[in-house]
Amino acid sequence: MDNFAILFGGVSYEHEISIVSAITLKDVIKEDKIFIFCDANREFYLVDKEDMKASFFSKREYKKGEKLTLKQGGFYKKSLLKERRVEFATLINLIHGKEGEDGTISSLLDFFEVKYIGPRVEGSVISYNKEFTKLYAKSRDIEVLDYQILQKGCDRKLIFDYPVIIKPLRLGSSIGLSVARDEKEFEYALDVAYEFDNSVIIEPFFENIKEYNLAGVKSKDGYIFSFIEEPLKESILDFDKKYLDFSRSEGANRANIDQNLQKIMQKTFVSLYEGLFEGAIVRCDFFLKDDKLYLNEINPVPGSLANYLFNDFNSVIKAILLPKKRDIPIDYRYINSINAAKCK
Repeated sequence: MDNFAILFGGVSYEHEISIVSAITLKDVIKEDKIFIFCDANREFYLVDKEDMKASFFSKREYKKGEKLTLKQGGFYKKSLLKERRVEFATLINLIHGKEGEDGTISSLLDFFEVKYIGPRVEGSVISYNKEFTKLYAKSRDIEVLDYQILQKGCDRKLIFDYPVIIKPLRLGSSIGLSVARDEKEFEYALDVAYEFDNSVIIEPFFENIKEYNLAGVKSKDGYIFSFIEEPLKESILDFDKKYLDFSRSEGANRANIDQNLQKIMQKTFVSLYEGLFEGAIVRCDFFLKDDKLYLNEINPVPGSLANYLFNDFNSVIKAILLPKKRDIPIDYRYINSINAAKCK
C-alpha cells in the first residue's frame, strides 16, 4: 500500500504557506492520498481532495468535515459505534515553521508510532534554530558566514559594518527579514524581527552573492539529489517571492555551474544529512563567495517539498528510506530481580 496522508496547517507564522504547499502536492503526488489539516486550535480534520482550495480554509469550511484524533498507531475518526483508524501507509509532515519544523510534530508522531516522512526530533531542533544550524555545520567542517545573535531587550550594539541582514532566529520563508544599510534602518529592522522572535541573527550582507539550492534524500539505493537551483532574485528573496515559490510544481532556474562545484555541494549535503535527517526530503541553501561554499540554511520541510527541483518527484517520494524503529523490551526483569533479592 503506497497511499499517503499529507499533514498540513499547524500553528505558526507559516500556516498559510503550508496550505499552499499541500494544495500544490495534490496534483504532484500521483499515488492515492488523503489530507489532514491542523487548524489554529490544533484540531485535526480530514479534508477531501476536491476541497483542497484556498477559500475552503479561509472561510473555515473545513470545520464542517470529520474531526480526527491522534492516538496510538495513527489518526482516528468516530463511526457509528466506535472509532475507526484512517487508513494510510505513510504520513508526510508538511507543516512549515514552528511545530512542524521545531520537533513538536515529530515528537507526537514518534510517540504514537505513526510512520512518516519528515525530519525527526534532532534534525528539527538543529535546523529550526539558525545558530544551532551554524554550530552544527562547523562541527562537520562546513563553512558558514560570520554572525551575531542579539536578544530582545538587551544591548543592540552591532559588530559588523553595514550593510547587514537581520533575521528572526527561529523562522523561515524570509518572514521578518530585512537588510539594513545604516543605523536608522538597523534599529527599524530589529523591531520588525523582534515581532516574530525574541532572538535575531545578524550577518554581513553581500550584494550579488551567488545563491544555490540543493534538495535530496537518502534511499535504499543511496542518495537522490535534485538538480541545483540558482534562485532568480533581486537583492534578496523576500517573503512575497518565497510565498509564490511554494506554489511551484515546475519552473526552477537550473544553475549553470561546473561539475566540480556540483560534487562539492552534493558532498556537503551528505555531510549535513547523514545521521540526522534520515526519512526527510531536505533542501540545503548555499552561498558562493570568492569561490568558497558556505551553508546558509537547512530546510527540513521545504516548500512543496521542493518537488520542482526533481525530474521525477513521484519516484523520489516512494524511494525514501525511513529510519527503522528500535524496539525496546519492557519486561520488568530488573524490578523483579530487586524484589527477589529483598525476598518480596
